[in-house]
Amino acid sequence: MDYDVKDTGLAKEGKNKIEWAEKDMSVLRGIKKDFAARKPLKGVNIGACLHVTSETANLMITLKEGGANVALTASNPLSTQDDVAASLVIDHGISVFAIKGEDNDTYYSHIDSILDMGPRITMDDGADVISRIHSKRKDLLENVYGGTEETTTGVIRLKSMEQNKVLQYPIIAVNDAKTKHFFDNRYGTGQSTMDGIMRATNILLSGKRFVVVGYGWCGRGVAMRASGMGASVIVLEVDPLKAIEAKLDGFDVMKNTQAAKVGDIFLSVTGNKNVIGPDILANCRDMSIVANSGHFDAEIDLEYLKKNSKSKREVRPFVEEYMMNDGRRIYVLAQGRLVNLGAAEGHPASVMDMSFANQSLSAEYIYQNSSKLEKKVYIVPEDIDQEIARLKLKSMGVEIDKLTPEQEEYLRSWEMGT
Repeated sequence: MDYDVKDTGLAKEGKNKIEWAEKDMSVLRGIKKDFAARKPLKGVNIGACLHVTSETANLMITLKEGGANVALTASNPLSTQDDVAASLVIDHGISVFAIKGEDNDTYYSHIDSILDMGPRITMDDGADVISRIHSKRKDLLENVYGGTEETTTGVIRLKSMEQNKVLQYPIIAVNDAKTKHFFDNRYGTGQSTMDGIMRATNILLSGKRFVVVGYGWCGRGVAMRASGMGASVIVLEVDPLKAIEAKLDGFDVMKNTQAAKVGDIFLSVTGNKNVIGPDILANCRDMSIVANSGHFDAEIDLEYLKKNSKSKREVRPFVEEYMMNDGRRIYVLAQGRLVNLGAAEGHPASVMDMSFANQSLSAEYIYQNSSKLEKKVYIVPEDIDQEIARLKLKSMGVEIDKLTPEQEEYLRSWEMGT
């Protein structure tokens, strides 16, 4: 078994974290038990590029229990929990290539390390593995059954590949499952983003003007949590429908230049480039805080900050102060990377339970149906989505009603009318 982690001596701490997360992952726990009995992925090489956290560790263990040969690398240089990586190697015999804070060259060498195993199924959070295979490791393409994608940013990239007819194997967009984006993106990102900002800065949110750039599911979640903590929320949007929704949800909606003059904290969650750019950075007030919860660090125009600042220094862990040429101070959290994973621990395990249940069952679906799937992006099959929701409700002790035969007939009929 090959691996590259910071320190295998951290394994005991990581083991405790993995076990703590597992207690809140009841759906995945049930899948692991089923996988252990059936071995539906026996002998299948799975190369995963995901955030190396205690929750992800439980996904990797589940896949291994299902018979897969698993190798894991980080999908973000700051998202790795080094003790969890160590435990996966020492306690579970899983190849891990991830070190928190690794440089760009190491990041891609680690991706190449999982590709060297010859994956038949890929798992992505941001589509870096898929991109690498399609650009630098094309020799692997003919042996890949398919892949999964965990996040909005990655799905955007992959749909673009499909539209441009360059996608060479089928992808299941796990992010688009209802049991993923309705809950993971809204409640998970909402809570963990606030956690990251609070840990990095220790500021009081109450009374602050909190600018959320993007009102998708992640933006909705962040706005809801910021408002609940007493902040006055301002939403920036380019989509008129989402802008109306934000307004009717009770938030102020402005242009970026307007918000720049009044905001205290600026948070991007769009999946797009430089959405916190010169319009905001040239006009924001002294001591403004800037952070990102979109997948890549491209959302904040860091080049603008570098070119228009006198100096940069770290004033707290994960807080960098840019002293601008005009004397203003702008504070960037977690190097502009995912603040919820860079400065905190990411989503709660109970939310990731559904996301990673989707990953597990989608991997099995790909393996069983690879000969039928085209080179395109698919949503998670509805029956998988529904079953995960049913299992999650059961684990929460919640029972719901069923339609009666009469009600089912009424919904099917066009003749009964009013």
